[in-house]
Amino acid sequence: MPTSAAKMDEPYYCSQQINIPPELPDILKQFTKAAIRTQPKDVLAWSAAYFRALSKNEIPPVKERLEMPVATQKIDSGLTQGLLRVLNKQLGPKLTVSASLVEEKWCDLALPIEQFQDIVRVGNFTSSFEWNKFFALAASTLGDNITDAMKTICEILTSDPEGGPARIPFKLFQELYCFLAEVDGEISSQQITDVITHLQYDVEKQDGYVMPRNFLSADCPQLS
Repeated sequence: MPTSAAKMDEPYYCSQQINIPPELPDILKQFTKAAIRTQPKDVLAWSAAYFRALSKNEIPPVKERLEMPVATQKIDSGLTQGLLRVLNKQLGPKLTVSASLVEEKWCDLALPIEQFQDIVRVGNFTSSFEWNKFFALAASTLGDNITDAMKTICEILTSDPEGGPARIPFKLFQELYCFLAEVDGEISSQQITDVITHLQYDVEKQDGYVMPRNFLSADCPQLS
């Protein structure tokens, strides 16, 4: 049994002594909402990444909304359009990124490291590379062909509101389409030229923008 003197030496806390920052409830509320929307596979790792981003005044790894499984995805790679959108929000503004930074953000979302390494290998990326090219290859894992990839790219990179035409600058479309076609290796230069030439007619009427409706049209040559 502890003596009375020992008891007196023990610290005693009461509610008045515990200082709770007034902003804490709102921080926890926002964190809870973010976790529900994102549905992270590794909650502890994601939580650490979330608060680390906040402490650095960076964009946290949070989906815009709860995402349902996509039936058209080839395999359950872990990557989804929502998660790719998160990565683009975090890394897109940087244009050129380091492999270590992309890997860090990739792992924050508990995505398979093997898939990250496969994308780096297929793209022949080195210690630093253009984010848009990595992004395009990642988008290509979510569908069956380059057409699906370009549709996903338009939907994520567009400035149009959700449900809108999903327009992107034609120059950006050309860059990423030509890159994916080069990586594919089975699309002829003539086929690429035919696609670009056909779309140019629509682009001239759309202030230099292209949208999925243009290249999904039956009149447009197949992208792949």
